[in-house]
Amino acid sequence: MHILLTGGSGFIGSNFVRYVLRDRPDYRITNLDALTYSGNPENLSDVEKDPRYTFVHGNILDIDLVTKLMQQCDAVVHMAAESHVDRSIIDARPFVESNVLGTQTLLDALRRVDPGNTKKFVHVSTDEVFGDLPLDEPDKLFSETTPYAPSSPYSASKAGSDMVARAYHHTFGMQVMITNCSNNHGPYQFPEKVIPLFVTNLIEGKKVPLYGDGKNVRDWLHVEDHNEAVLTVLEKGKSGEQYCIGGNNERTNLELTHSILELMGKGKDMIAPVKDRLGHDRRYAIDATKLKTQLGWQPTRSAWPQALEATVKWYVDNPQWWQRVKSGAYRSYYEKQYGGR
Repeated sequence: MHILLTGGSGFIGSNFVRYVLRDRPDYRITNLDALTYSGNPENLSDVEKDPRYTFVHGNILDIDLVTKLMQQCDAVVHMAAESHVDRSIIDARPFVESNVLGTQTLLDALRRVDPGNTKKFVHVSTDEVFGDLPLDEPDKLFSETTPYAPSSPYSASKAGSDMVARAYHHTFGMQVMITNCSNNHGPYQFPEKVIPLFVTNLIEGKKVPLYGDGKNVRDWLHVEDHNEAVLTVLEKGKSGEQYCIGGNNERTNLELTHSILELMGKGKDMIAPVKDRLGHDRRYAIDATKLKTQLGWQPTRSAWPQALEATVKWYVDNPQWWQRVKSGAYRSYYEKQYGGR
């Protein structure tokens, strides 16, 4: 199988490339990435010479480019997205353009080259499209039947892209599947996200900024489990279906912070409370029963605290990577390899 992967130079995408090349030796991957701020070409420097891997620098809004690439592939895994809530609060336009219009452009390109609807399209989304859950009702979980109620410009743009993907299946009969995952962690995550931000701050002797009262709850999923689930949906999923992916690891942000401090040998005096994020959702939690019962997937790498320990250790052991990312020095690698923007 030849997969066209969008956004493959980011956190989840680069881990997906490695996972597929390692576990599916007969697969090929073409990675289309615009290399915006969180797309780091160094994330995949170790597989650049693998003949099964091809990198294409380009934008998913370029209809001619994506049409050409889709002619060469058997399936599409769409991960490219603007994905940081705080950035979407500052400026929502790039999120609407990339997440909604980008998804529409990809689907239009696929219609051009695949009128018989033989090629699969997996649209990778987030549990944030469902809004939030009450803290005092722990039995409530997100599932495929949960109504959409996005709270931030980011989640609204992802909800819009989900709806576009669903509409193209319903209207044109395209083989579209949607996945909605909980919070990911693991190697190569851009250090504006909470776990790598906290770990790298502590290494640098800086305090960790904790939003509000710290009671917001997230379900933590290791990126390898997520990518295994996405590949399972690609290979076994049913056209037109939606699948929720979770790690069964609900933790408050305060609990997460304390765990990281303990692993780093730091005290609670390293916590710096900051003003809460605007519209901060209180709780996310996933019911992944459908994925488990229908497709046979379940998380095997997300067990707590071992999964967190492994993630923290990766950032401790790889200072060169995150120091270059924080300083922007990785851009020189991009400019040398691909000629800059």
